[in-house]
Amino acid sequence: MNFKNRNKVSPEFSMSSMTDIVFLLLIFFMLTSNAPNALDMILPKAKGKSTNTQNVSVSIKKNMTYYVNGKRTKANLIENQLKSVLGNKDKPTIMLRVEESVPIEKAVLVMDIANRNKYKVILAVRPK
Repeated sequence: MNFKNRNKVSPEFSMSSMTDIVFLLLIFFMLTSNAPNALDMILPKAKGKSTNTQNVSVSIKKNMTYYVNGKRTKANLIENQLKSVLGNKDKPTIMLRVEESVPIEKAVLVMDIANRNKYKVILAVRPK
């Protein structure tokens, strides 16, 4: 009697199904990684104490109003006000306070002004 095993396992492995899965995952991650640029910035929490050496404070509220040392101002007048306050200071420093729901572009506006005029910027965060 000659019995043949009909359920013989083949030692070969077909990679076609594996490559299909890899390509589908690649397409999925390429499509989902292209997120829009409208993400809100969540301010980090920090522990420790600040040195509190700011010469001027700039605040941006969630309704997009700007304040320099507690006085309301317009965005296009911030640079002139900072120059008048920090003009004769040694190591001028700005404390930047931005609420969480404010888009990052508004904070970058103040940071750009500080960079042009060689001011140091300290970003205020919530304590842990």
